[in-house]
Amino acid sequence: MSRTYDVAVLGLGAMGSAALCHLARAGLSVVGLEQFVSPHAQGSSHGGSRIIREAYFEDPRYVPLVHRAYEEWDRLERDTGQQLRRTTGGVMIGPEAGVLVAGALASARTHGLQYELLGAAELQRRFPAFHPADDMVGVWEPRAGVLFPERCITTHLELATRAGAAVRSLETVRSWRARSGAVEISTARGTVRAGQLVLACGAWMPGFLDGAELPLAVERVVQAWFEPVSPEALVPERCPVTIWEYAPGRFYYAFPLLDGAVKAALHHQGTPADPERVRSEPEPAELERIREPLRRHMPDADGPLREARVCLYTNTPDEHFVIDRHPAHNQVLIVSACSGHGFKFSSAIGAIVTELVRDGTTSADLAMFGAGRFLKPVP
Repeated sequence: MSRTYDVAVLGLGAMGSAALCHLARAGLSVVGLEQFVSPHAQGSSHGGSRIIREAYFEDPRYVPLVHRAYEEWDRLERDTGQQLRRTTGGVMIGPEAGVLVAGALASARTHGLQYELLGAAELQRRFPAFHPADDMVGVWEPRAGVLFPERCITTHLELATRAGAAVRSLETVRSWRARSGAVEISTARGTVRAGQLVLACGAWMPGFLDGAELPLAVERVVQAWFEPVSPEALVPERCPVTIWEYAPGRFYYAFPLLDGAVKAALHHQGTPADPERVRSEPEPAELERIREPLRRHMPDADGPLREARVCLYTNTPDEHFVIDRHPAHNQVLIVSACSGHGFKFSSAIGAIVTELVRDGTTSADLAMFGAGRFLKPVP
């Protein structure tokens, strides 16, 4: 007879790899199913760097979760000896009454975070690579920095395997069905059985919801790496990670000089996409749209293009996550729709998934991530 696992995890990107690791280390028998070889560049968890930050402009309710994520990343580094993140500090820059600065200040003040509010002249004096407009201010936070996503995923998977997890790469899942308190997953190789299923398949999530009508939209976002014209101003010691509200409600983000290039991208200004048919080559106009605010506010970074890649956001209408039980199948947990800002939380979400699977509850406040906010009430 074939084995029945305690838990199957569908998708081994940021969330799936972390969940697999925590589940296995908690002593559960677990299998991870991945259509590619993770880490890979077809989804949402690649590109060499991700920002981690505390003064969360999106909503103050994320701050306790990001604090737990910091703790879990630190624990993972201690357990493995791997450097998974680098502290550079971070600055959120824009008009003081804009979405970005006002939101970052709300989180910082609500949770008593360490921060400084810097005017335009002080921003440019302290960080010579930055050229803010006169009406811009910046919220400086010292604990922000860079996560290395591929290294994070690899480390989670290595620890999961060491703890007994089965990792089944290059295995395409066709469908799943819940029956008799368990789940059967049909793959190109056969059937996998598990007591519970964790759906962490990112941009492929809309095809695996089995009747849960969540309004998920996949967005194609271009990330670009530029070789700076003045690299000395952009080294991590002089240039923190940064997000700019360069026009009302329009954001770009940029990293310091890492591996000889500065990475930059526009946030939530991509185009609709199907993960099975993604256009992988950026168009010149897409790259120019990234260069335009970079040229205006970080001109030292506006050098030759080294490379460009496509990343997929899986968005909800309110841009908050979905972490909840499937509305029709209690043995299925939906963990996705991170709307382009989820990677930093994956270490904590892996631990939370394990609590939900093992104990049926968690101490984390997940109220804002409930699937019910999008589901039509049953008459």
